Formats: sequence, C-alpha cells, structure tokens
Amino acid sequence: MGSSIAIDGPAGAGKSTIAKAIAKSLKIVYLDTGAMYRAAAYKALQLGIDLLDKTNLASLADNLKIDVQYKNNEQRIILDGEDITESIRTPEISKAASAVAAIPEIRLKLVDIQRSIAKKVNVVMDGRDIGTYVLPDASVKIFLTASVEERAKRRYDELHNKGINDSYADILKDIEERDYKDSTRAFAPLKKAKDAVEIDTTSMSIEEVIERILQIIDKGMGKC
Repeated sequence: MGSSIAIDGPAGAGKSTIAKAIAKSLKIVYLDTGAMYRAAAYKALQLGIDLLDKTNLASLADNLKIDVQYKNNEQRIILDGEDITESIRTPEISKAASAVAAIPEIRLKLVDIQRSIAKKVNVVMDGRDIGTYVLPDASVKIFLTASVEERAKRRYDELHNKGINDSYADILKDIEERDYKDSTRAFAPLKKAKDAVEIDTTSMSIEEVIERILQIIDKGMGKC
C-alpha cells in the first residue's frame, strides 16, 4: 500500500491549492476528491434530478462513470468519457456537490475509487472526511481551517479572477450553509480526525502553510 497524506477541512480553507503544492514538492499523486463529488453533482443537474430527491440521487450511483486521469501532471475529471474538469468549477456545482455528497450510495461508490488509487500509489488526498473515513490509516493527517470570513474572501477573489461576479455576501452565506451541511450530514461528516494536526491558515500565506505541512510530513513519515 502506498503512503498517503490526508488533508481535510471546510470549504474555502485552501485544501486543493495546498494539496497540489505538497504533491508537487514530494513528486507524488494528488487526488482532488471534491472534484469527484462535483462531477456527480454535474451529472445530477444534467439529468434534472431534484437535489432534495434522495431516492433519485441514490440511484445515480449505479450509472456513475467517473474516471480520474493525469495529463501534464494535472488531474482531469472524466464523466461518461467527457472531460468536465473546468465545467464543474462554478458556484452552482459547489452548492449541489454538498447535497450529492450526503448520499451514502454515492459516497461509497466514490470512496471505493479513492481507496483503490491510494493502494496503488503514494498520494495526497484532500476532502472533508479523508482522515476520518476514506483513509483512516493515512500516514499523515492535516486539518486545514480558517475563519469563515477569510474563506469567503478567498473564494470571492478566486471566482472574480475567473470572471464570475458573485457578491461577497452570497459567497459568505453559501460557505456557511456548506459548513452546516458538511458537518451535520449523517454519513461521514466533516470533522477533524483525532490524530490530525490542525492548522489555522487565516493569517498565513500559502508558502507558510506548505512549509508547515512539509515539516509535519518529515516528522511523521519522512520522504515518500
């Protein structure tokens, strides 16, 4: 089994950015599990499934064909043979992903894929429940957090850089709602693993967070 690094935390904590940098530094595979749930949400919206219809959302798992590929060291998400990596990075998909992620049948399907990848290669994986549920035996576990205001500001800046002009107030409200849904869902909720190192990134630069995590990894497992 490969060595694994689990990075968990709420929406907007910088998990994906940090996880990508850590994987690049260690020259190992990065797996963005959130993108997989976004792909499932994309499929649900494509099919016109009501996000409150848990029965139909659960049935989606049976025909969910999601593949993770790597091109030029970048993760690409393939749904039903189509590359949707860019298409799933919208506020609408973000919101829908939280609803989809609460469906046990979908989580079980995607977790099987995630665990299969982690068995084959050394991996950095980020999400909401990696250290607690997906990879409970991960070599190193990190829990990234930041104030909700800081997370909303980061998401606001990210979206505006992409030309998406959502208001700060709407983004803040959306993140607060996602926090509540993610932490109160019945199956594999967002929470800090008992053996995870918590890092509050509110007043830290990306470089400072990366350096801190690399120090933790060196102490916890040495070089991969």
